[in-house]
Amino acid sequence: MDLGITGKWALVCGASKGLGLGCAQALVQEGVNVLIVARGAEQLTASAAKLIADYEGTTRASVLFCAQDITTEAGRAAVFAMRSEFDIVVTNAGGPPPGDFRDWDRDAWIKAVDANMLTPIELIKATVDGMAERGFGRIVNITSSSVKAPIDVLGLSNGARSGLTGFVAGVARTGLAAKGVTINNLLPGVFDTDRIKTMLQVSSKKTGQSVEDLADARRQNIPARRFGTPQEFGSICAFLCSQQAGYINGQNVLADGGAYPGTY
Repeated sequence: MDLGITGKWALVCGASKGLGLGCAQALVQEGVNVLIVARGAEQLTASAAKLIADYEGTTRASVLFCAQDITTEAGRAAVFAMRSEFDIVVTNAGGPPPGDFRDWDRDAWIKAVDANMLTPIELIKATVDGMAERGFGRIVNITSSSVKAPIDVLGLSNGARSGLTGFVAGVARTGLAAKGVTINNLLPGVFDTDRIKTMLQVSSKKTGQSVEDLADARRQNIPARRFGTPQEFGSICAFLCSQQAGYINGQNVLADGGAYPGTY
């Protein structure tokens, strides 16, 4: 299927590895020009070089990269200095650390809300009006399955991402869709990324069980009996960015292998 987005420009955050990189790969495969952003310069540079080597010659898509902390005002300014207009924005930030809510002070909460709620809102605010003027725009916020089924040790994520979800539910229905702009959230379940590895290590230290035993137990609780891959996650993201997905708006799209047990 031709997704109809060849030649568009995308900003993809947290794209040096994991789900963000999976999204960047899928978009470049579709001929989308990308500016990828992450804090770690070394990993980001390597990922950009691989994207260029793998796809730039065949899809003719441009790959730019900017090593900045997108959660800061200075970081956002540096990104938009490289390019100010985008047709597609994929917001993504590493999830806050797991733990016991009794141990989190105000600074921990502010940091979580800043990265996982306020930063996506700032990126939407900076790009959505230009999208509307041009008659096309796709914003995909990578959040978490914990928005639908909260995870007790991820209280920081539960709270911050739920705040973003509520905001998107309102702003996506303010008339932007009539101008060709959609805003959706993409909710990952358990994917084979550094995030799940970190969580398994924390659980291993807490319970004394091995990381592999814990991983096997997690897989058994997923109907697909496996963890997802960044590549398949990226493909879902690319579809939400497509011309064909123009009637999907203000939604929370769950990608979790069937783990969520609810009907709605």
